[in-house]
Amino acid sequence: MSAADPRAPLSVPLPLPFMDDDASSASGDDANMVDGIGNKRHSGMPSSSGRRKRSRKATGDAIVDAMLEIASASKMRAAAIMKNEERFSISKCIKVLDEMQGLDQRIYFFALDLFENPNARETFISLKNEKRLPWLQGKSVASSS
Repeated sequence: MSAADPRAPLSVPLPLPFMDDDASSASGDDANMVDGIGNKRHSGMPSSSGRRKRSRKATGDAIVDAMLEIASASKMRAAAIMKNEERFSISKCIKVLDEMQGLDQRIYFFALDLFENPNARETFISLKNEKRLPWLQGKSVASSS
């Protein structure tokens, strides 16, 4: 590429970036830092960068703590959902259905279809034993109308 080529790299030196208190070194040695004008700072002068670093660290720690709490709550919620799903599972409903007395085959197979609905499973399991058969019969009559 020639020097007149607009794609040619520029040979102009770029200025050094301005360094403020936020850009201080990790060691905290402010005496060797150069301010935006080119003067060295004196280590005897108090710097607000330490306070800002501590404040940023405290904020970062608070964010990490909050994220850990969210993760923990999410795990607890997932465990509660799994426990609830197990409590009202189709297999548990079928087990209870198999133990019922006086259940004809038509109601039995209707109940199996009904148990595809999680709300119906929860209702069925939550009912007292003597209320389950009349509830299933009522649902069967309502669905055939």
